[in-house]
Amino acid sequence: MIIEKAHETMTSRERVRRTFAFEKTDRVPIGYDANAAIHQKLCHALGVRPDDMEGLYRALGVDYRPMVAPYIGKPLHKVPENRMVDQMEGCIMRWVPNGSGGYWDFCDFPLQDAEDEDFDAFPVPNPDDCDYDATLAACKHYNENGQFALYVGNAGVPDIINSNGRIMGMEDVLCHLMLEDEAALRFIRRRADFQLNMMERTLDKCKGYIDFVWLGEDLGTQIAPMISLDLYRKTIKPIHKQFIDLATSYGLPAIMHSCGSSSWVYEDLIAMGLRGVDTLQPEAVNMSPAYLTEHFGGRLNFRGCISTAGPLAYGTAEETDRVCRETLEIMMPHRGYHFAPTHAIQDNSPVENVIAMYQAAHTYGLYR
Repeated sequence: MIIEKAHETMTSRERVRRTFAFEKTDRVPIGYDANAAIHQKLCHALGVRPDDMEGLYRALGVDYRPMVAPYIGKPLHKVPENRMVDQMEGCIMRWVPNGSGGYWDFCDFPLQDAEDEDFDAFPVPNPDDCDYDATLAACKHYNENGQFALYVGNAGVPDIINSNGRIMGMEDVLCHLMLEDEAALRFIRRRADFQLNMMERTLDKCKGYIDFVWLGEDLGTQIAPMISLDLYRKTIKPIHKQFIDLATSYGLPAIMHSCGSSSWVYEDLIAMGLRGVDTLQPEAVNMSPAYLTEHFGGRLNFRGCISTAGPLAYGTAEETDRVCRETLEIMMPHRGYHFAPTHAIQDNSPVENVIAMYQAAHTYGLYR
């Protein structure tokens, strides 16, 4: 199989930069996120090795590449038997099989029911233990081989609720935020300070190569906000502002990932200078393409809105093509739209639907 790509008159870097500025481009920028099993199936269908991410990006027409400062310090956490541990976070995962393959799920929360001294003793990486020279080398490689848009950060930065929930358990982190538990908040700030410092050093080392900053914070359930606006403004917003201010100080736009019903906080994000929002689950309350464009079109870039829980997973290729076309028709007139799935494409998605999705981006995502 092959995806017939749109005629392009811009580099990916120019396309993404213009999209963040709400300027006309040749086509919408394209993003990719997928779980492991469907990723392998898609690569097989397109004739690409599963470990060849660059080959897949080029086959799909993906416009941006992540730039990461690799951690080169000593291991900070022991790995229990039959578990996997993220050394940068300290979260523990176990393999959970399902009918489509399986995934690593978070478990054994190391700071659940923790005492004050447990928070203070829990390891957080040192930004000195990241290889910024390797990041610069990667930036130069991509700059010489295709002019792709490059970004730093990801959906887990600073991701206060979700990433700390992976360590404390979701109930604990919400209680700590509500009750303003000083030891827990001190730990949360310590983790955020590491991420901020690492990001600043990456931006400084790679100045002139990076095109935008990617942030994350899961703020919504499917039906309502995760927390109150007052609590957001008191405990989380000041940390978000540090990251947005950092991006602004380097002249870069910032985009923030947030699952679920999140539009309730968008005015605050806009006021802080955030340029875009990611995920945009259309089935969540006040997150449909029509609602988003009516209330925030021309003020925020939108990335996502192609539901991973709709026709892409449960429908046909024709139905997937239709919902992609309809989404593009609503989103594109305001410009500032990045075509992408809402979070990672799930393993139960038929591969022909995934191909139909990306074909739709090239067929209908052209600016005339």
